[in-house]
Amino acid sequence: MKKYKSQVTQFLEQLKAQKPHLEQSQREGRALLWDKTPQNPEEMRRTKLARIKQRSYVYSNE
Repeated sequence: MKKYKSQVTQFLEQLKAQKPHLEQSQREGRALLWDKTPQNPEEMRRTKLARIKQRSYVYSNE
């Protein structure tokens, strides 16, 4: 029995066959924008100390 493949799936398979480097390029782009690199502990400590505590009710005039 033949399994059904949607037009979208067929298109993606064809695109990946034509451009084999596409998936690696997508991973590199994702890593550039979303994956976080390990931070320096000293930098994390300075960031935490520099943070200003927000008041419980931000619209008060006090």
